[in-house]
Amino acid sequence: MARVLYIHPDNPQQRLVDQAVGIIRKGGVVIYPTDSVYALGCHLGDKAALDRIRQIRALDKNHNFTLVCRDLSELSTYAKVDNQDFRLLKANTPGPYTFILDASSEVPRRLMHPKRKTIGLRAPANAIAQALLETLDEPLMSITLIMPGDEYPLTDPQDMEDILGNRVDLIINGGYCGLEPTSVIDLTGDAPELVRAGRGDLAPFGL
Repeated sequence: MARVLYIHPDNPQQRLVDQAVGIIRKGGVVIYPTDSVYALGCHLGDKAALDRIRQIRALDKNHNFTLVCRDLSELSTYAKVDNQDFRLLKANTPGPYTFILDASSEVPRRLMHPKRKTIGLRAPANAIAQALLETLDEPLMSITLIMPGDEYPLTDPQDMEDILGNRVDLIINGGYCGLEPTSVIDLTGDAPELVRAGRGDLAPFGL
């Protein structure tokens, strides 16, 4: 059964965060809260953990994952960002957005879009997620926690334990997140393009 850690949503207990990061570093699959919805995450580049998440979500090999980063400096490590995009990112991160950007050479090939060589990146405004990323000192491979065939993501940690207790290694109970996922914005073209409307103000992007 998955371990369950009750971490304070505003003041995460560092000893619990350390325990969570230890599980991630050992190849564990974790459910954790963000500033939009709960997410499934694992260590960057861990193929076995990635495959487990694909099985949970019933995803094919072409489905894009998101790299969840702590700040703008990490975003620019894993993506090619021009000056205009940098200003947009600086003004709107951390926040409930996922940005599609051209991947840098730091991104493992299997995480890129197979044809476009792009990657989804985001920096969440959530204290627990930020504490995990700060302690891990690198991005999390991540995807929304929504089960196959469901219209909405899971929001109740008890439901997560009942449904996925035997399929993940850790569930971080950080209270209620919400039902609305991030807005997904493609910044690879001449102007920002809306891929999915979700949380977050779209006006700064001219959308």
